[in-house]
Amino acid sequence: MDRAIYTAMGAAGAALNRQAVTANNLANASTPGFRAQLMAYRAVPVNGPSVPTRTLVTESTPYHDNTMGAINQSGRNLDVALPQDGWLAVSLADGSEAYTRDGNIEVDNEGQLRVRGFPLLGDGGPLTVPPQSEVTIAPDGSITVLGAGDEPTALAQVGRLKMVNAPIQTLRNGDDGFFHTTAQNGQPLPADLEMKLVPGAIESSNVSPVKSMVDMISTARSFDMQMKVISAVDDNAKNANQLLSIS
Repeated sequence: MDRAIYTAMGAAGAALNRQAVTANNLANASTPGFRAQLMAYRAVPVNGPSVPTRTLVTESTPYHDNTMGAINQSGRNLDVALPQDGWLAVSLADGSEAYTRDGNIEVDNEGQLRVRGFPLLGDGGPLTVPPQSEVTIAPDGSITVLGAGDEPTALAQVGRLKMVNAPIQTLRNGDDGFFHTTAQNGQPLPADLEMKLVPGAIESSNVSPVKSMVDMISTARSFDMQMKVISAVDDNAKNANQLLSIS
């Protein structure tokens, strides 16, 4: 089989992976705090006894666009927007800790604060508030509640959000949609007590739907071109075999 088929096949596989990443970004264009994933490729020369005239396509380590999304005032007490490199800590089902920039906090029926269904962590563990209480989050992450029917002066602090400061390059994006520490010891990141958030606001996704659609069209055309190369090389091989069989 002609080596050109392998070259084109590698480029087609890279195009498929890029299309999957672009589709995932587009699907999360409305997810609060989402960071667009970027894919990079590079040409690798094929070393061997022949003349080094061929190169294959290989994927570089994927990374993310760390551009801040737009901060929109929502007026909702449980919405928070984090600064650059700021993360909220959540507890996963296996007891490990993960991090997210999604500031859309919810309260379940038992009064537990959650993000995307996972318990939100504070300085002392998962955060809970009294049922039917009015929750307020301060810029330093302190959570105060006012019980139903209580006087306005009866505010009580129930905890503080655990906010960590970590560049996105030092974290790993998991299949669960959360970011995880890359430390070899697996220890959770320490809380940053100096970090300030924006209460009553939410950070939108930094994905550009228009750019994502353009990338999808460009990637699809690149894949089609590689498939045409494979088809042309295969046809040439068939024609050559026919000529050899006739002779």
